[in-house]
Amino acid sequence: MPQNRIQTITLIERPWGWFETVSEASGHKIKRIGVLPGEQISLQKHQQRAEHWVVVRGTAHVTLDGLGFDLSAGQHCDIAVGQVHRLANRTDAPLEIVEVQFGDYLGEDDIVRLSDDYGRA
Repeated sequence: MPQNRIQTITLIERPWGWFETVSEASGHKIKRIGVLPGEQISLQKHQQRAEHWVVVRGTAHVTLDGLGFDLSAGQHCDIAVGQVHRLANRTDAPLEIVEVQFGDYLGEDDIVRLSDDYGRA
């Protein structure tokens, strides 16, 4: 296995669903993200990373700089550094996406939450 890649996958639960890091190396990180029916992540932006989302199961409702649109399996979108965004599952079926993060810093503390249903700052 190449250096600088994680080998263990740990599922991290959140109030809206879960995520797991599949691969991480200098400059990028790949995650699987599941959003429970009727739930959504916080309205947020990142100061140091861009993201690419690909829907692999279900229908995602994406908010990107105030515009909302739906993506189904096989569709994707790009989120630039600093863009305000949110991922929501407005259906009664599971939603799963693959997220690829790009940037010099990929820590979870790069999230700037603008609005959150679960009271997180």
